[in-house]
Order: sequence, then C-alpha cells, then structure tokens
Amino acid sequence: MSECLRLYLIRHGETAWSITGQHAGSTDIALTPHGEDEARRLAPWLKKAMPFSHVFSSPSLRARQTCELAQLADHVVIEPDLAEWAYGDYEGKLAVDIQKERPGWNVWRDGCPNGVLPAQVADRADRLLMRLRTMHGRIALFSHGQFGSGLAARWIGLPLIEGQHFPLAPASISILGHEPLHSLIPAIVLWNMTAATKHGGT
Repeated sequence: MSECLRLYLIRHGETAWSITGQHAGSTDIALTPHGEDEARRLAPWLKKAMPFSHVFSSPSLRARQTCELAQLADHVVIEPDLAEWAYGDYEGKLAVDIQKERPGWNVWRDGCPNGVLPAQVADRADRLLMRLRTMHGRIALFSHGQFGSGLAARWIGLPLIEGQHFPLAPASISILGHEPLHSLIPAIVLWNMTAATKHGGT
C-alpha cells in the first residue's frame, strides 16, 4: 500500500430525487440544471489536486455527468463497484413512507427486499478498496451518497452500518487518506466539502 495514496470521493450533483429524498439506486436519473452547475463548480477544486493517477466513475448517468462537468472525463474508467446500492422494491420511495409499512426499518441494517443486503455492499466496498490500495497517487472516485458513506466507513475499518453517520451532500468532495504521523493508519482527511462549506455557508 502506498503511503501517498489518496482517494478523492466525489458524490454526484443534485438530481430531482436527491431533492425529494427518494431512494435512487438503479434508476438512471440525470442531474438537474442546478446539479450541473454544482458539478461545474467542482472543477477548480479538483484542478488543484491534479494530476490524478486514476479517475473512476460509477456507471450511472448522474455520476458520469458530474465527472464530465468537473472536467475529469478525458481518462475516466467506468467502475461498476462504485454504483449505488440496489434498493429493489424500495426504489424511488421515501424512507418515511417505507417506515410506515415497516416500522423501525433501517437500510444500513435491513437492506431492501429484492435489492441488496448490507453484507453485499460491504463486500463490494472491501473488494474495491483492496484493488485501490494496490495503486498510487491521487485517485478520483465519482460515486453516490450511501455507497460513498459506506466506502468511507470500510476505509477506516468500521462496520458498514456506521456509514449512516457520514452523510454526503450532492457535489461534495471528501478525501480518504492516512494519518500524517502514522502512515499505516487509514483516516478521513476531509469530509463532505461543498461550495457552501468552502465559502462559509451552512
């Protein structure tokens, strides 16, 4: 594992369903006009981190659009393991509505009927991280809210369910790296930076 490895985790920009809070897994929804603007505003931040040794994107349109508008699409490789959770019967539904039918439901613990189980997401995250740890330099990962949160949890050795405590805003940048004085200790170097947080907003 390279001491210099840094993973730049970028959540896609706003979609109609990220506004409403609907679960968007396999639905190939596009960015809203505002989401496109958010993605464009990522470009100058990411330019400061260049060069990237690798750029990977989820196959989903919203992630690929974000990558393109952030000006990193020239050498992007589509990586299926960066895809969002498969929500099965809960695709397009709100958590509050699911909980009316299934009180106490928590996607991080319970998964989704005809969708993915949390253990499967954890295995996918671990498989991806194992491959990324053989690489060097700065790597850009264009992905999604819940999978990105789970990936961060697994990066620092936490159970996948702890990803629920690491929410990601649309068009946010996070960095997974290592503790500066202890290069073998994985750390979250930066979390959930957006245009609003960078300029002092809330």
